[in-house]
Amino acid sequence: MDQEERIALFLDYENLAIGARDNLGTGFELRPVADALAERGRVVVRRAYADWSYFDEDRRMLTRSHVELIDIPQRMGASRKNAADIKMVVDALELAFERDYISTFVLCTGDSDFTPLVHKLRELNKRVIGVGVQRSTSALLPPACDEFLYYDRLEGVEIPPARPRRGRPAAPQAPSPEREPVEVHVEVEPLPEPEPAVARDADSLAALVAQTVSGLQHSTNGAVTASTLKRTLLRKDPTFSEADYGFRAFGELLRHLSGRNVVELTDGSAKGDPEVSLPEHGDREAAFAVLRTVVLELAGESGSVALSGLKNRVRKVAPDFSEKKLGYRSFLQFCKAAATGGAVGLKWSPDADDYLLTSANG
Repeated sequence: MDQEERIALFLDYENLAIGARDNLGTGFELRPVADALAERGRVVVRRAYADWSYFDEDRRMLTRSHVELIDIPQRMGASRKNAADIKMVVDALELAFERDYISTFVLCTGDSDFTPLVHKLRELNKRVIGVGVQRSTSALLPPACDEFLYYDRLEGVEIPPARPRRGRPAAPQAPSPEREPVEVHVEVEPLPEPEPAVARDADSLAALVAQTVSGLQHSTNGAVTASTLKRTLLRKDPTFSEADYGFRAFGELLRHLSGRNVVELTDGSAKGDPEVSLPEHGDREAAFAVLRTVVLELAGESGSVALSGLKNRVRKVAPDFSEKKLGYRSFLQFCKAAATGGAVGLKWSPDADDYLLTSANG
């Protein structure tokens, strides 16, 4: 059975064009968006909404890409923008009800007014992908989508460098007869460079993946596949992309983490979709040993040490320690696992109003 995604593409073109012009200093190009969607399925509907008398050159570019142009002309006393938004919402819902084969809706806009449409489409069991210029995208829209692609980060989008602002030379002035001329130096600071896409920290990536795998292992009885892991990461953060970490594909990212002993990969039932698990030994056992060493050092054989502040002491011994890399949501959860494994003792103390840790033999 053909499982290929059927995609309907809707472009709030005025939002995209103005966002790209004002924030990126360049015109909007459809090709990077089309290439990104080609990796996700087959686009069967392409529609763009605007008053096309304002976007003559863009109209030619979209027509060459087989996009249906929905013209919303400006009328006296009417809001052109609201008219375009309403028409786009009506058309999207009409397709959702009448075209069962369309499984994914792509809304190219950064306008939070489309958030209710996103919710309704997902309620109708449709996958929703958003696309928008990062600086002109409302913070409310990406979390509502199944996946959100920032146009600025798409492969093929070329952002011109910002030009420094040139200062106007001061007009020469005749020296005053009563004063000696004073030479004034005016330093004109260049305009700030546009902020590049944040290069996300590799340690935070390892922690995110390990924590997600751990959660999936506890919530499901079956194996955690790479595809399931990727979908879960996108549910946590619809803007997640392995490209932000410098990887060309999600499989390459997993192989990198496997090499760092963050996860283990084994062949799954489907080719190209390996099973992902956390290492049962190795780093975790080493971390338990470090914890036990620190507890022994601070409390001795018969004493105890409070949980509060203990993580900082562990990091002095092992600066790279992170319980999240090991799949634990908190340091307390890590300590409970260490206690279950017999590395330390752990109990609640009402007097100290804190957990107390002891050596396993204490």
